[in-house]
Amino acid sequence: MAVALDATRSSGDSRPSRAFALGWITGITHFSLTVSWIVEVMHLHGGLALPVAWMVMLLLASYLALYPALCAVLTFRAIRQFGVSGLWLAPAFWVATEWLRGWVGGGFPWALLGTSQASMTPVIQLASVTGVFGVSALLALVSAAAAVAALTRRPRQLWAAGGVLALVAVVVAFGTLRVTAGTLVTQGPVLKVGLVQGNVDQGQKWDPEFRQEILDRYLRLSQQVISVGARLVVWPEASTPFFFEAESGYAAPVRALARETHTPMVIGTDLYEVDATGDRIYNSAVMLGEDGTSLGTYKKMQLVPFGEYVPLKSLLFFVGPLVEKVSDFAPGTEPVVLDSGDSGSGTSAGVQTGVAICYEVVYPWITRAFVQRGATLLTTITNDAWFGRSSAPYQHFEQASVRAVEQGRYLVRAANTGITGVVDPYGRVLVTTELFEEAAITQDVRLISDRTIYSYIGDVVAWLSALIALAVALVGRRRTT
Repeated sequence: MAVALDATRSSGDSRPSRAFALGWITGITHFSLTVSWIVEVMHLHGGLALPVAWMVMLLLASYLALYPALCAVLTFRAIRQFGVSGLWLAPAFWVATEWLRGWVGGGFPWALLGTSQASMTPVIQLASVTGVFGVSALLALVSAAAAVAALTRRPRQLWAAGGVLALVAVVVAFGTLRVTAGTLVTQGPVLKVGLVQGNVDQGQKWDPEFRQEILDRYLRLSQQVISVGARLVVWPEASTPFFFEAESGYAAPVRALARETHTPMVIGTDLYEVDATGDRIYNSAVMLGEDGTSLGTYKKMQLVPFGEYVPLKSLLFFVGPLVEKVSDFAPGTEPVVLDSGDSGSGTSAGVQTGVAICYEVVYPWITRAFVQRGATLLTTITNDAWFGRSSAPYQHFEQASVRAVEQGRYLVRAANTGITGVVDPYGRVLVTTELFEEAAITQDVRLISDRTIYSYIGDVVAWLSALIALAVALVGRRRTT
């Protein structure tokens, strides 16, 4: 908003290009700080020289900055058309461009503005109605109100700015009452979940010499949580150093543990499939039933660029070492809900869980699809070892916690090196582990079937914002031609 105002009021240059340039520079600054952890990932794990790793990060930041730049241009157009009143449309432009960032080229909706309120429990409850984009809109609206109040003393505009403050008060009151009522934490059957964090070094993960040691570690941690009452055990993403469904010898003791203890297990593993069209590798999650058999498999749909595939390989010739290290995974196509089934033993509550793998959890619509298909528990499994001790594991965990609020579900998270933890349906963190430690934790959760307003209506706020942005863009074009 500030850059659009500066571009509009500048006597030297009042063209959209100035708003774009200022918005782009602002965006580069923001994203360079937000995703600075990419340098460490590319340098230490991608094999890129440090200067090249910085170049890759700056290229990504420069691309992501195009969206704030577009927001600045749209705000510029609105101010030119409607004067200071045009600032009130800026929140719609911000949300529209954030939403667009989550879709173009596969999308990268990392660190949306609304997720900054993950730890502000009363405010984040708005996400149960509007989703994270509604929270982004509220924050942008507060900024617009501040800008309007600073630029004009017209009573109507000041009353509108005051109305925004009243809206914030209503949101906080709603959130406070929702959390205080706590109806979601008193309904549904209770299930004790066990989460294991193997803390496997990335350099050892696929080394055959460590295969048995890694398997034994996860079996030991699983026995530990089962011994204190866990009725569902969750392993992290790609936790098995082998293809679980293809290598029955290594998988046998895992199946035996589930069978002997009558404990369902969610196993993060790579899946190898061969058919008439060729062979494919999927990043997947497998549900083992109480009898140790595989009851269902979810294949990760949203792959990580430069982690599970390299986009535009022919153009990015300078990241050759990274291309050689990256496995070419195939994407899944369906948001399969994993059902633990009912063996009749009565030792565990049947659970239907949606398992978001790694950074799939930052996509609101993927988690919503699981709930639409009947998920009563949200699970996310990940391997954040790539991120080291940067800000990324903390950003990743907070974004996951917003999904719990949006869908009104408990969310359990198993991570290879942390952060492993449990979040309740109001976004409150119940238990977490530290980074880079071996850990096994248990936590009671409830299996909830009621749905939030957001789970029904989806990203209506984003769609309305996109329509407003499109209308302003088209009107502006007609009036300038």
